[in-house]
Amino acid sequence: MNFLITGGTGFVGKHLVKALHKGNHHTYILTRSPENKQHTDMATFIDYDYPVEQLPVIHGVVNLAGESLFGYWSKQKKDKILASRIETTEKVIAIMKQLDKKPDVFINGSAVGFYGISEDKMFTEETKQAGNDFLAKVVVEWEKTAKQAEPLEIRTIYARFGVILGKEGGALPLMSLPVKLFAGGKVGSGEQWMSWVHIDDVIELLLFCIFNSHVEGPVNVTAPNPMRNKDFIKVLAHVMKRPYWFPTPGPLFRLAVGEMSQLVLKGQYVLPQKAEKNNYSFLYPEVERALQQIYN
Repeated sequence: MNFLITGGTGFVGKHLVKALHKGNHHTYILTRSPENKQHTDMATFIDYDYPVEQLPVIHGVVNLAGESLFGYWSKQKKDKILASRIETTEKVIAIMKQLDKKPDVFINGSAVGFYGISEDKMFTEETKQAGNDFLAKVVVEWEKTAKQAEPLEIRTIYARFGVILGKEGGALPLMSLPVKLFAGGKVGSGEQWMSWVHIDDVIELLLFCIFNSHVEGPVNVTAPNPMRNKDFIKVLAHVMKRPYWFPTPGPLFRLAVGEMSQLVLKGQYVLPQKAEKNNYSFLYPEVERALQQIYN
């Protein structure tokens, strides 16, 4: 099968492309600079102006591109976070509209930030009310843009990623640094929920969504056991064989990184109800086992 991928060179994208190649599928990876990439028998790099008529039948499209959330959230940075997601998604929709044979499935990478922030609410895919903070508003606009695929009769999935755990990308390297330096402890109150997921489960869940034709709509890509920050850091310190003792005060963390601090100081309790109802079996349902796989 042939898959069109955006963000194929990013953290999640690289893992997904590798998994698709392992399944003997060909990937067409959309990038702004294909001339700098190494083509292979299984991967073709193309730019956004590539003639659509020269593409073979595309069976699935996965949209993972977007400006990184990490960095100081100046107005310019926040504008980039939103604009990069909207513009890329609009380009992907335009390509799909031009295809004579429409893809069977379109997966739009999204985020649990849709639900907003809470220390006491539980969210599932049945939660329709979005939050009202910056990230929630970004996700709402992002998914609204992606929804244009539905009238094309393309099965559309909104993959709402939680905090992805992996050694070489995502939030974990940043979160583990204080622990590694023997200064690990809860951040802020430590009561904030963290809806985490191992990178291997992210990829397996995406493949599950691609190849199970009855799955559509929002899908929470999170493990079934969210943890509070204080408990997560405690397990992380144990796995890394480091002490758990120095808390990082919330005001100090906010002063250091600005509004982006909400990625760590705030959170939400999100359950992967749709994955479990469709009998997806998690590789890493418990955080200790997930972290052991990464660090041991």
